Amino acid sequence: MLDIHFIRENADLIKMGAAKKHIEIDIDRLVQIDDERKSLRQQLDAKRAEQNHASRTIALSSGDEKEKLLEAMRFVKEGMAELDERYKKVMEEWQLLMLMVPNLPDMTVPEGASDADNAEIRVWGEKPEFSFPAKDHVELMTKAGMADFERGTKVAGFRGYFLKGDGALLSFALWRFLTDHFMQKGGFTPMIVPSLVRREGFMGTGYLPQSEEDLYKTQDGEYLSGTAEVATMAYHLDETLEKSSLPLKYFSYSPCFRREIGAHGKDTKGLVRVHEFYKFEQVVLCEASHEESVRLHEELTQNAEDALKILEIPYHVVVNCGGDLGLGQVKKYDIECWMPGEGKYRETHSSSYFHDFQTRRLNIRYRDEDGTLKFAHSLNNTALATPRFLAVLVENYQNEDGTIRVPKALVPYVGKEILGHSA
Repeated sequence: MLDIHFIRENADLIKMGAAKKHIEIDIDRLVQIDDERKSLRQQLDAKRAEQNHASRTIALSSGDEKEKLLEAMRFVKEGMAELDERYKKVMEEWQLLMLMVPNLPDMTVPEGASDADNAEIRVWGEKPEFSFPAKDHVELMTKAGMADFERGTKVAGFRGYFLKGDGALLSFALWRFLTDHFMQKGGFTPMIVPSLVRREGFMGTGYLPQSEEDLYKTQDGEYLSGTAEVATMAYHLDETLEKSSLPLKYFSYSPCFRREIGAHGKDTKGLVRVHEFYKFEQVVLCEASHEESVRLHEELTQNAEDALKILEIPYHVVVNCGGDLGLGQVKKYDIECWMPGEGKYRETHSSSYFHDFQTRRLNIRYRDEDGTLKFAHSLNNTALATPRFLAVLVENYQNEDGTIRVPKALVPYVGKEILGHSA
């Protein structure tokens, strides 16, 4: 959420930012409704002051004079009730419009309407060359007894899956490897966070009201989160931090759930797009400095890239265009790993910073050295998402006989060098 004073003073800039993100928002209407909100607020305050003054006068009056004052007070109360009702309606529209105002994209964000317009900024690794036709992960993992998609659909429905045998071992190994990788980086607090989260967390991080159709909702009104970011950011809801504690860096894990409503017909088989998955997320709160946000954005992205280099997975990094940014993101990188079975790069990691867009919604502030309260800045990065990353690994490390080589860095965690002997 942006500050209303900033919006009013920079209306044209906000309109340009919304256009770059291809988001429709009526800023002129917001300014108009804000004028109404302030006018009604002033009228209500004046009526309350009048009521307080009258109450004191009535207390000192008696007889006919008191009756006249009481009658006049009834008119004041009726007028206040009408004003209050109008104010509530105006506030509802004002709050909804405020929630829909997008954050301003960074100047370095390229123009574009969709992920097809994202710009490649660097490439790492050599794509594997096979002396045989590369298989996709569905065929590899099914034949190697690492996954069962048929029974997954039977038990869990569309996009359901079972990981079993070496598939489960490989997933456990990845989790342990990545945890060690980030603990060696230093500065991160590991957290296992709830995936069942109240509405406030989703509103605060910007997933509501825009993405409600893609969230699973419980009978009690909570939502199942599609990322550990939501609970981790809500951890400091309505808190005031000391600047000396910043930056706060969290390495968070949670089960995740997405309905994938907007993905109809996409990746209907395999592990790339599923309803239930597991994510490790880097989440950071830092001081309200653009330079610090930019520095940490590059650092978080590099942390994820370092893990890919250790695993020797070829990838490239793209900077997302305006049309591929979310409501709150100032800038975003996607890391896309090479998948030989598809012959193309697929997104496996995202890295974003938000300035104070999320922390205003969540009311997360810190006290500066001079005592001034400021809203912190927030960032997040996908450290690892499984089972999607399993698809990347098995396709890059496949053998002609259908077995899978284990990346050297994972051998100590898996306990063997070849997977799928029982295929």
